[in-house]
Amino acid sequence: MNKALLSLAIGGFGIGLTEFVIMGILPEIATAFDISIPKAGHFISAYALGVVIGAPILTSLGSKWPAHKVLLLLMLWFTVFNTLSAFATGYHSFLILRFLSGLPHGAFFGIGAVVAGKLSKPGKAAQGIAIMFSGLTFANLLGVPLGTYLGKHFSWNISFLLVGFVGVLVVLSIKLWMPSLKQSSENKFFEELKIFKRLELWLIILLTTIGTGGFFAWYSYISPLITDVAGHPTEMVSIAMILAGLGMVIGNFMGAKLAEKFTPIYAIIITLSCMVICLALNTILASDKVMVLVMTFIIGAVTFCLSTPIQVAIINASKGSETLGSSLNQSAFNIGNASGAYFAGLPIAMGYGYTSADWVGAAMASIGVLIAIGIIMLRKHHKKQAVLEA
Repeated sequence: MNKALLSLAIGGFGIGLTEFVIMGILPEIATAFDISIPKAGHFISAYALGVVIGAPILTSLGSKWPAHKVLLLLMLWFTVFNTLSAFATGYHSFLILRFLSGLPHGAFFGIGAVVAGKLSKPGKAAQGIAIMFSGLTFANLLGVPLGTYLGKHFSWNISFLLVGFVGVLVVLSIKLWMPSLKQSSENKFFEELKIFKRLELWLIILLTTIGTGGFFAWYSYISPLITDVAGHPTEMVSIAMILAGLGMVIGNFMGAKLAEKFTPIYAIIITLSCMVICLALNTILASDKVMVLVMTFIIGAVTFCLSTPIQVAIINASKGSETLGSSLNQSAFNIGNASGAYFAGLPIAMGYGYTSADWVGAAMASIGVLIAIGIIMLRKHHKKQAVLEA
């Protein structure tokens, strides 16, 4: 593997670790700060809000600097604030630190996706992007279960110290392996903003927000789903995380193949439709100790088939300002993170049980399918107009 792509993958590993490990140790953090699990879900939302705000701002500010230097600075920021998160003393301090930790996330993936495409062989941009995102999936396979185990059996603080350690490795790998690169964009600031006039761009952002929110509605509350609904001991949460991570690794590369075999938008429709079916089935099967683990693997695989097709779709829709468009998709992904966790928490807080989160997820994924169909109809309308004008 190209070492530069590997450094991006290690960065994806660190980001995936900090974003997802909190979901496995949410009960422990809630206990430490003497708050409810739904209120602890605010930490997930705070991180996601940091991503949403940081992605376009830091990408725009960094677009005039060499991409390799911007990536290095982003990961230095990531390392500092994730390490400080381990020393939070209460609800409010941890909430602020989670927000600050999330700021570089979207810009790193946004710039990194464009860089990965350029570092790849001609015609293999989707595979290059998939390699970068493979770090995120391997985080769920290896890092998140380890962090969850450490957080549950020792202290939740150790999980974030682990994130800080990985951050140091990312900084070193970018410094040593990433070649000198040009600035991300040569456009002036207001020229970059012209992409906001494109309806398809907004539809893809909405699709990412709502469609991937279906995944987070399920994943945000996976720990109590495994223990309270299926009746597994606490130790089984780490095993479930490994199964979800294995599914994500496989699904990530399957998604790259789907994006190459079909168009990205059709790959998205196929994947989201499968997600609807799987989440609905999980409401029935989650009480079975074996089937809940099988579905954890399947949902992880199906969901991460989305990552590369959606990223390629928004880059294609952002011609001329690819880096900004790519980062906006990360903002959308994390609005989905926040909204999925929030909306799924509502029926749980009302006493409908943890499987109600899966119904919320299935509904959000269904809306995503409808938006994707709308994008196809919009493209056909534009083609028809072009023919009539010719």
